Amino acid sequence: MAAPSESPGSESPGPAPETSEVDGLAADDELLPESTVDWNGLPDAVRARLADLGAEALGELSRPDVPQNLRPVAKFAPAKRARLGGPAIVGALRDSRVFRTAVVEWVREHHASALDLTSGDAAASAAAAVLLGEENASFYVELVARRAGDAALRAERDAAKSRAEKAEQEAARLRSELDAVAGVSDRILDEREAELDKLRKRLREQGVKLRAARDEAERAVAAVAEVRAEYEDLIAKLIEERDTEHERAETERANAQRAKADMEIARQSAREARQADEVRLSLLVETLDGAVTGLRRELALGGTGPRPADLVRGATAGQGTAGRVDDPAALDRLLALPAVHLVVDGYNVTKTGYPELPLADQRDRLVHQLSSLAARTGAEVTLVFDGAGVIAVPIAAPRGVRVLFSDPGVLADDVIRALVTAEPEGRPVIVVTSDRAVADSVRRRGAHSVPSAVLLARLGRV
Repeated sequence: MAAPSESPGSESPGPAPETSEVDGLAADDELLPESTVDWNGLPDAVRARLADLGAEALGELSRPDVPQNLRPVAKFAPAKRARLGGPAIVGALRDSRVFRTAVVEWVREHHASALDLTSGDAAASAAAAVLLGEENASFYVELVARRAGDAALRAERDAAKSRAEKAEQEAARLRSELDAVAGVSDRILDEREAELDKLRKRLREQGVKLRAARDEAERAVAAVAEVRAEYEDLIAKLIEERDTEHERAETERANAQRAKADMEIARQSAREARQADEVRLSLLVETLDGAVTGLRRELALGGTGPRPADLVRGATAGQGTAGRVDDPAALDRLLALPAVHLVVDGYNVTKTGYPELPLADQRDRLVHQLSSLAARTGAEVTLVFDGAGVIAVPIAAPRGVRVLFSDPGVLADDVIRALVTAEPEGRPVIVVTSDRAVADSVRRRGAHSVPSAVLLARLGRV
């Protein structure tokens, strides 16, 4: 092995000291040469040794010598640095010559033997060569990798040898058992031969008995085969019944889970329907309360008896109906009604007021204007846009404004009609649109229609 390229007290003819470094030492400190080793291919033993040396030095180095990403690691307990911050420490040794130089100086001062390239530990020598930036560091690394590979091969060889020995032992045991069985067989054969000799002597006399005994043996063998077949059929039948029972249990479990899910969906639907009914009832109560309050206020302002014009015969007073609102003042009076709901056709308003803006900017501008209007009037505001072509839907609208986008294949006009239909009868609803078909249909449903220009004029005063 090559000796270290420099010792703690010698001067190295290496590259001139660098004058600046992001993490750097002082300008007059000499940095170690660039490492020529493939750090990504370092053996695990070398990486562990580098992580241990870096972790020991990290806690005592000055702050400028420690890279920014290692400063949190330096706060770890010494026992945790190498275990938790090992990859980051090795990466810093690879990327920062300032940090590597500082670690080498600390190791020279506290553990000089760790930089000995002639130590008996190949991984320690390779780690020292990599830290010092030795030109032949790759040879040390290759030696460690080769020894690791040899160790793995030896381990595989030992394992294979152990398996072979076990196989041989098993073969010897089987041979021993076979020999024992062969001995028993030979003994039985000898006995049978002796018996046969006796039988041959009595063959003529015992011929009939021998044939009878042979027939009995054949019947016994057939009976054993039959019993064995019945036993195998019984086992197969039991296995089949077990599988069938298991499948039935799985099916029943799946049906139970499906029924439970359906029941939960039904419960959720019932809760949502009950909540919707409660909201509609609450809105209706608020509307009726506001109407009663307004009626009481009007009655308090008037006289106590009927007016002369109220007593004229031949005519009937017209009932209050929804109509078209054509000026901001009338819109303000509607917005002052209790529990009023303002529904806005979004793009119809923005393309009337500021069509030159991109659609996203149009939406943002109108949403913020309606938010200010809702804060001033206390009205419930719902803003409806066509969903086609919308790339990004806002995560949350400003407070006081409900922003809706129509689903694919559904027009915003149909969503507006559905909103008006969903309101309880008697609640004041205002629909802002310049679309004549939408305005006519919502008026037939009891809502007030307001042209987009009127709303824009009102928003100009917000």
